[in-house]
Amino acid sequence: MADPAYRRMTPEEFFAWEQGRDGLYELVDGVPVPHIKMMTGASAQHDRVTVNVIVSLGTQLRGSGCRPTTDDIALRTSIATVRRPDITVECGDLVRDTYENREPRLVVEVLSPSTASIDRFRKLEEYRRHPTLAYILLIETRWPGAVLYRREGDSWETQTFESLEDTIALPAIGATLALADIYEGLVFEARREP
Repeated sequence: MADPAYRRMTPEEFFAWEQGRDGLYELVDGVPVPHIKMMTGASAQHDRVTVNVIVSLGTQLRGSGCRPTTDDIALRTSIATVRRPDITVECGDLVRDTYENREPRLVVEVLSPSTASIDRFRKLEEYRRHPTLAYILLIETRWPGAVLYRREGDSWETQTFESLEDTIALPAIGATLALADIYEGLVFEARREP
């Protein structure tokens, strides 16, 4: 019998296959692939930004019915693709023993040199097709900066934030994210101009 990792599988087969394996995987067009952090781990900058966002959102969303989740909880982006955003805000009922978000409103990808291209293009397009997402937030780790994609009807509006004094409004979930809070405790190198 062929190794399931080398044949196409459904998300349900994928979640069953992944049980008991070391590390996290994504399902891309029906094929399991190791999650990038499984191969390299996260940098200290990436980890600090992720934790800062989770702390800020978790505090603001307490008691609202929405909650942040880590990349341990997956997001189905098509019938054959399951992604693991760094952070997702889930607003559906808490379902025990599930491995995926059901009603996400926000996904956050914390960019790193090894993932930025996939996050900015392929994953962004997949996330835009998800029917319950209101926001997609891409956050830089090498300098202060974020790009927010906000659903407006059938289209997406883009807003860029580059100052530590900027605040990102997320009214669909009743929260805000200040860049000063996102980058709390981080030091940046001087930005090089091309």
